[in-house]
Amino acid sequence: MRDPAEVLRSVFGHAGFRGQQEAVVRHVTAGGDAVVLFPTGAGKSACYQIPALCRPGVGIVVSPLIALMRDQVEALKQAGVRAAALNSSLSADEASDVRTSLRRGELDLLYVAPERLVTQGFQNLIAGTPIALFAIDEAHCVSQWGHDFRPEYRDLAALAELYPDVPRIALTATADKLTRADIIERLGLEKAEVFETSFDRPNISYAIVERDNARRQLLSFLSRHKDESGIVYCLSRAKVDDTADWLRGQGVPALPYHAGMDAERRRANQDAFLKEEGLCLVATVAFGMGIDKPDVRYVAHLDLPASVEAYYQETGRAGRDGQPAEAWMSYGMADVVQRRRMIEEGNAPDQIKRVEQGKLNALLGVCETAGCRRQAILAHFGEPHPGKCGNCDTCLSPVETWDGTEAAIKALAAVYRTGQRFGAGHIVDVLLGRQTDKTERFGHDRQQVFGAGKEHDQRTWQSVIRQLTASGYIIVDHAAHGALMLSEAARGVFRRETPIVFRRDRPRKAAEVRRQLGAVTALPEAAQPVFEALKAERLKIARAQGVPPYVVFHDATLRALALARPRTPEDLAEVAGIGQAKLARYGEAFLAVIARF
Repeated sequence: MRDPAEVLRSVFGHAGFRGQQEAVVRHVTAGGDAVVLFPTGAGKSACYQIPALCRPGVGIVVSPLIALMRDQVEALKQAGVRAAALNSSLSADEASDVRTSLRRGELDLLYVAPERLVTQGFQNLIAGTPIALFAIDEAHCVSQWGHDFRPEYRDLAALAELYPDVPRIALTATADKLTRADIIERLGLEKAEVFETSFDRPNISYAIVERDNARRQLLSFLSRHKDESGIVYCLSRAKVDDTADWLRGQGVPALPYHAGMDAERRRANQDAFLKEEGLCLVATVAFGMGIDKPDVRYVAHLDLPASVEAYYQETGRAGRDGQPAEAWMSYGMADVVQRRRMIEEGNAPDQIKRVEQGKLNALLGVCETAGCRRQAILAHFGEPHPGKCGNCDTCLSPVETWDGTEAAIKALAAVYRTGQRFGAGHIVDVLLGRQTDKTERFGHDRQQVFGAGKEHDQRTWQSVIRQLTASGYIIVDHAAHGALMLSEAARGVFRRETPIVFRRDRPRKAAEVRRQLGAVTALPEAAQPVFEALKAERLKIARAQGVPPYVVFHDATLRALALARPRTPEDLAEVAGIGQAKLARYGEAFLAVIARF
């Protein structure tokens, strides 16, 4: 069995693991099951790719999208790994070649869709084939509480019974506490080791502005991202088309992407975004899951996402290379009305609708918070953050606020005195002293808190509860029909040890906050021409192969080359991101470029 550290160095060109990667890799390589909760950009793929190369047999990876399979397979092939995908995009001859390679033991990794994996035909195909592991990527798709629920993921629970001796690893970048528990239960991973790291993406700057001529605001935002790749998300297909057309009229190179487009055009636009630099892709949420493009410098939302998880995942497509990136959103009350109507008019069961309402309320809390947005986002995932991140609009340009300590105490008291069993609507009724069937039936009209909040209107109390939820003082129990509960942190509020400050109900027009971290870290003047020449060489190679440039080398590797200027293959091999296969394939060409300087 190969050593994971040796595989990391020789295949992927990295001297050491990051964070908890090594712990996961060694655990799975030794045969253990794992649940991996890492943010985008933390290196989740390595957590199953390296064990698959270390263990005997083929690693089978469950992936929900053909585009994701294609990108990862191509990147692995560039690194010298014997990888393939089996999906509906292949011709009959191509699919036959993959099956033959699998039977001959000529594959290290095979990517398949969840619905294919559990078919009898596929089970017959892999019968007798040594299997290194099963990796379930985008594992939040198994959960009805997740934002990308895929029913076919439920059938993957059968893997535990069919292959009891094969390790399984489930991975996701977006799962709140309820979704995590659901993943573990649905996939039968109760005995698996859970690996979790911080969900913070410190290189991403967050800004949410009050809508005031959204197109003008978007154009102002995009003006500081000229010649950079980015994504603009819209809720409807029609808005995607209109926005892309309008942006092109404003001189912004923009392409649309949504499920209603002709499949060939949609694929062509996605490929252009992946392979070319400086394009803006205007898309619905049909685009993006698992997109590996590392140099996306911004993600903008012209409409409100459905949840904090969706917002986190969509914004997380920016800055995968660790360099500064921006997440920007324009937000108005019309978004709230539209989202609530979509939930109410949907076909989901009432329990699911209540969960969706709770998740929407949590996102509204992020939008309305007077404090650090990063703190509010991470609180949703159960991760404490001290706030004052210095890289979000509310930290860089504080909003108008009011002393909400007394209001917070009253709201928390109403939650507590009513038994921590009711949703926000009922708590507001209690605070305002409204005689309803529910307040009378449960005797809440006789509680001391009944009518204690008449100094504020309904909208203010709704905002108070959302902000307390966003700050982690109130927890929404989705499994208990959206009941509000108090967190341990609420004790400090009751004791007046923790002063509370709320954002004003109707905040001032939010000024555009420029990115404070500056552009991607500038190279020394002498290294810049080398970097540009290396990029040109990379683009030439990528176009000749029909692959995205980052599949050849990431920008970070080219920047390291421009700074170090290695002169020999041995020196080149010391640069992060250059494994043995890429050294053999590209070393001579890139050394020749460097030799010109």
